[in-house]
Amino acid sequence: MPRTLNRNHRHTSAVAAATVALITVLSACSGGDSSDGAAQGTDALKFAIQTPPNSLDPSQLTVGENAFIWSALYDTLLYMDNNGELKPNAAESWKYSDDRRTLTLKLREDLTFSNGGKVDANAVKATVEHTMRTPGPSRALFKSVDKVEAFDKRTVVFSLTKPDAVLLYALAAEGGVIADPKTVDDKRTVRNPVSSGPYVLDEAKTEAGTVFSLKRRDNHWNADAFPFRTVDIRLIRDPGAYTNALQSGQLNAGSVRVEDQARVKAAGFTGTEVKANSLAMLVIGDRAGEVEPALGDVRVRKAIAMAFDREKIIKQLLKGVGEPATQQFSPGGPAHDPELGGLLDYDPQQAKKFLAEAGYPDGFSLRMPEIIYAKPFVPTITQSLADIGIEVKWDAIPPQRTYNAYSSKKYPVYFTVESANAFPRELNWHIPTNTSHNPWGTRDPKLDDLMAKYHAEPDTDRGTELAKEMNGILTREVWDAPLFTLDRQWFTKDGITVLNTGKSSVPTLRWFGVSGEGADR
Repeated sequence: MPRTLNRNHRHTSAVAAATVALITVLSACSGGDSSDGAAQGTDALKFAIQTPPNSLDPSQLTVGENAFIWSALYDTLLYMDNNGELKPNAAESWKYSDDRRTLTLKLREDLTFSNGGKVDANAVKATVEHTMRTPGPSRALFKSVDKVEAFDKRTVVFSLTKPDAVLLYALAAEGGVIADPKTVDDKRTVRNPVSSGPYVLDEAKTEAGTVFSLKRRDNHWNADAFPFRTVDIRLIRDPGAYTNALQSGQLNAGSVRVEDQARVKAAGFTGTEVKANSLAMLVIGDRAGEVEPALGDVRVRKAIAMAFDREKIIKQLLKGVGEPATQQFSPGGPAHDPELGGLLDYDPQQAKKFLAEAGYPDGFSLRMPEIIYAKPFVPTITQSLADIGIEVKWDAIPPQRTYNAYSSKKYPVYFTVESANAFPRELNWHIPTNTSHNPWGTRDPKLDDLMAKYHAEPDTDRGTELAKEMNGILTREVWDAPLFTLDRQWFTKDGITVLNTGKSSVPTLRWFGVSGEGADR
């Protein structure tokens, strides 16, 4: 069996869902109360997200809040439970070879697609190969895969070019989805795929881009693990509209701004806090200074990291629901190292000295993408960097162009929010082929060596030592400028409970249950 990480070694990346309670942008959700004729009480789950999936094609999936939708439509080979542990799912077992270069998975016998077709090893092979050959955010997950084979109808074999400790975690998220090989290349897959998961889209009630209405497949092999017969997921970008939707009964679960929490509690909702749900940072992608030469000097990158009063940001913008962050990996995982604390704390005077020493006493200018997650923080980022002499100009980027903005090499620095507690998947942020988090393909020979050792290391304690060494290199070289972690307060009603404790950061419907269910679901 594969090396088992401590349950504090938590899972996955990409844009986090926590910012829905913080961002004031665009318009409110369209449509009225859709409860007429729908399931009620604990038979129906109704909540909202801020960014819908751009596509439901397996190659285009990301682990943001849109994962609530695709993870309901697709089975994944493995899954991570709410205690942060890898568990069997569509694959009932898995095993690595002694050299960790061959991974064998055995599928369940009772898997079917929503059209009645049989899910088998060939379907897994076809889905993975589709993702590997299609440009998109999921392709990097299979960087170490040489080939995938269907040994027989129930046995899938991954042959790797080198050991990859992240692969199992990818197979428990977007890398592990199973699509119908006959339709995966069809246009319908983008919006309404032939699916293998516990839910299908209710086309009659789904409104493109605003409401995703899901209905449970009662003949699904794992239907009992999903207590909600129907799930309505709405697009609500305005926080005030989100609160109104909860108060009016249009939603029975959600996350709201701190100033609105008393109103929601008065409406009969129960609150559940999830700590360090996500990590916000400035990604300094142009570390060699190809577009902005100043960034090629580590002193300039240190100056950027030291320009931010994180405590003030948390107090004024986050209303206290977060913690300062200066390390390259999120807290709670094995890479987080107390000895690195204080290296990049707020110090604008030292930041100015670093800029002067690097040859930029008068500063320089940057152009950054104003993606949806950055909007609430644009004034603070602009002013903080201006205070040390760096002028920032912003380009408005529509949500559907976020990935393209990150990977375009047009913006040497950008703000993003990633799912926290995601190690070892956080390692993929820093590989040369990650075009969104490492668009210039930066690499460091020492880091490459440590990564190779980590992926091949069977001992958890030694793996933790290697993880901290990698964090030390990345933090001291300032590949990114972490700013803060975000907490999230969920509110639920009608006997619905929140099972997510923060140990699993892949948004799925397993985060929600009914009274009496445990977090190991």
